[in-house]
Amino acid sequence: MSKLEGKVAIVTGASKGIGAGIARRLAEAGAAVVVNYASSKAGADRVVADIARDGGRAIAVQGNVANPADIDRLFVETKQAFGRLDILVNNAGIYEFSPLEDITEEHFHRQFDINVLGVLLATKEAVKHFGPAGGAIVNISSAASTVTPPQGSVYSATKASVDAVTRSLAKELAPRNIRVNAVNPGVVETEGVHTVGVLESDLGKQLIAQIPLGRIGQPRDIAPAVAFLASDDAAWVTGETWLITGGAR
Repeated sequence: MSKLEGKVAIVTGASKGIGAGIARRLAEAGAAVVVNYASSKAGADRVVADIARDGGRAIAVQGNVANPADIDRLFVETKQAFGRLDILVNNAGIYEFSPLEDITEEHFHRQFDINVLGVLLATKEAVKHFGPAGGAIVNISSAASTVTPPQGSVYSATKASVDAVTRSLAKELAPRNIRVNAVNPGVVETEGVHTVGVLESDLGKQLIAQIPLGRIGQPRDIAPAVAFLASDDAAWVTGETWLITGGAR
């Protein structure tokens, strides 16, 4: 039997990149998957189609994780489609690098609303829907929380917050058998990274040169760790923050 057979998972921000890779991997492990997206319906539909083609079950649900009404609808549609919830992967996030002199309130709140408030709102709602057996929550943070690259002060602060939220909620929710862990990827090649030009920048080249395993990461490098933490194989793992960076520190 697949390790997640009979389980239902929500993956936020799963229309592309790391989130899409996670959604596909959870489906391969047997879970029914809700592919959440904010704006890329076409991307989410492709992920759902890929899962269905391989014999899995998935639906796409639009929603901004920083909007409480959207969060409510996301979980309602999950229950309507699959009848339960066992796993939440808080992957939705944005990153914007900016020198100190260009930081604005909008820049600050846009990242904190999605990257931190979104994690809290989705987790708050998930807890209401997990059954008596509990559940598993995996937060996708970032190595930026500790590597703290230049011009990433706000983004790094959001991910450091996610790390702290992970540890705190792991203690708070443990009596309800709800496990909370984080996966902190290093430099991973995604559509978003190419869009903002990180890989082509001097900073990107410097970060890649510092990876001991000698290559940039791919979504397939991150997804297996998430699948493990979501499974019963990790039944005694909570409050952990896993760096998956190719050895970079």
